[in-house]
Amino acid sequence: MRNFDFAPLYRSTVGFDQIANLMDRVLTAETAQPSYPPYNIEKLDDDAYRVSIAVAGFSEADLNVEVREKSLIVSARKADDNEEKTYLHRGIATRAFERRFHLADHVIVTGATHADGMLHITMERQVPDALKPRQIQIASDVRSVGKDVVDTAAVN
Repeated sequence: MRNFDFAPLYRSTVGFDQIANLMDRVLTAETAQPSYPPYNIEKLDDDAYRVSIAVAGFSEADLNVEVREKSLIVSARKADDNEEKTYLHRGIATRAFERRFHLADHVIVTGATHADGMLHITMERQVPDALKPRQIQIASDVRSVGKDVVDTAAVN
């Protein structure tokens, strides 16, 4: 396995430590990722996403979807069947699972639907107005600058 040194990234950037930490966690993960249940992650729009998870054999009551600490956690536990069945072949897995998805900043879960053996979870990135880009007026005259600007001649 390759080891990456993120020290140059820390020296030349400000505020990207979360990305470097996430990459470091992903690259050093020694545990194998579970492949059950299968899922898709779709980008619906610039700021809209959908996670679709194949949950055949589970009802809505068996499924649990929650958001905790910037993570989307989907889990399922099948209720115990009291009647005994004799299977000649059991290919539909209904074992309990928990699947976690790390959410980026400002991504919120907007809804979940369960239909045809698929669980669809929709998400949207909602960037606050304070973080959106804004245009700054450039003043050509020093006297027209606002009162919050400090005059460099007066300070020096």
